[in-house]
This record gives sequence, C-alpha cells and structure tokens, in this order.
Amino acid sequence: MKTQKTLFLAWQDTESRSWFPIGRLTFDGARYKFVYTQGVKEAQQMCSFSPLSSFPHLEKVYTSTHLFPVFSNRLMSRSRPDYANFLQWLNISDHEDDPLTILARSSGKRETDSLTVFPCPQPDAAGQYQLHFFAHGLRHLPESAIERINRLRPEEKLWLAHASCCKSGDSSNALAHEFQNPHDSQALTLHTEDHYIVGYCPRYLRSEVFELLCQDPSSVDLRVERVNLPPTPFQFRLLCRITALSKDDFRPFSGKEYQPLIKEDVATASLISPP
Repeated sequence: MKTQKTLFLAWQDTESRSWFPIGRLTFDGARYKFVYTQGVKEAQQMCSFSPLSSFPHLEKVYTSTHLFPVFSNRLMSRSRPDYANFLQWLNISDHEDDPLTILARSSGKRETDSLTVFPCPQPDAAGQYQLHFFAHGLRHLPESAIERINRLRPEEKLWLAHASCCKSGDSSNALAHEFQNPHDSQALTLHTEDHYIVGYCPRYLRSEVFELLCQDPSSVDLRVERVNLPPTPFQFRLLCRITALSKDDFRPFSGKEYQPLIKEDVATASLISPP
C-alpha cells in the first residue's frame, strides 16, 4: 500500500512579501487532490488574495488522475539535456524522480509568479521527521560566506542562530531571531561551527522549528546534505537536512492554517478530467 504524499502550496504577497499557506495537494498513488486551506482566509484579509485561475472556487475539492498544470509546469522536462544534473543538485536518484518528490525537494519556485511548494513530512519508525530544504538568501551574503559554503562537506553540522551570535563567537545559542534584518524581522540564519552565516531557513519552516526547539533543542539536528558548486544557481547551491524527534505528539504543519477550508469528501468535489 502506497503512503499518501502531501505538499502544501504557499503564496507570497508582492507588496508585503508575506507568505501564506493557501492550499494542499495530495496523491494517493492513483489520484491527485487539491483543496484550499484555512491559511487562504488570512491571505485574503491581510493582502486581498484572489483565487488562482487554476482553482477558481475556494470551497471545492479538485481531483485529477493527472498532476494539475499549476504544479506540473514547475517540473523540469525529462527531455532536457541537463535533467540528470538537476537530479544531482536535488540529491534524488533516477528511480525516485516522481513529480511530487521533485517538487518537494526543489520547491517549484519560478521567477514568474509568487507561489512555492513544500512537503509535509511523515515520521519514520523511530518517530523522527526529516525534511530537506535549500538555504535561502545566498545572493545577499558576502563573498567570504559563499567561499565557505563551497567548502562545506556532506554531514557537516549547521546551527540556526542570530547573526550577532556568530559575530560574538557564541555558538552555544542554537536559536535566535535576526531582529535587525530590514526585510524580515523573523529571519533565522544558518551558520557553521566557525561562525559563518551560510544562508537562511525557509520561512515556511520557522514556526515548526520554534515549536520543536521549545520542546527540546537537542531533538533537532541540522546537517549539510549536499553542496552544488558553481555554476549551479544560488537557489540550488546548499541543500540542508533537518531531522527532528517528535515529542508530545508533535505533528509538523498541523496548525489551523494548514487545515482544509472545507471537508474533502463533500459532494461538490470538482473532478478535473485528464488532459
């Protein structure tokens, strides 16, 4: 029996730069299903979000035997000559390159819109959650930080911290806010043992990371998964892996904003025919 895969769709307001989880995509091995989540209400109230043209009705469930275009258009064609290199950047093997795995690892971000996707991890037999992400914000880092990134090795440990911790030489503080970031007062930096800032934690992870670290800082482990050297684009340069031990029945991305806007078994479900 195949495990259901789940991805969340997030939307960014172009003016405030705020991100909102607005939808959930699932695949049970035979059928794709998309439904808006409660986060769309906040996006509407705060930033006048309008329904996506692909999913014009907020209170419908969309199903299809084929991946919806809004997601499939974010995948690199297998016919492209650099497809094999792309899989290497993502650290995905040839037999694992199903669409949702690629979207989960790559985030499906395009310069032409304000959408991104991220996965909902499932615990393993030991109760651990594991999630991969590419470090954000590398284009804003100094050249010395980029050089340090290029020297990182797989499994090298990283920390989440305030930039001032790095400057002061205090690497014991595992978590802090970068309050002086003019673009994002809630930013979390990623830094090395020798105090180089090597990127930023994706915004969609922050609330989950905070909750885990409040439970038990030692239960969260951040490692380098892969470094893709130049000329790889910055957005795929540093692949990280965060592993967390679930405690007190913690479930990532289970807050209200991630819950379906309507029940997914409603009779008004909208069936999308295969293309």
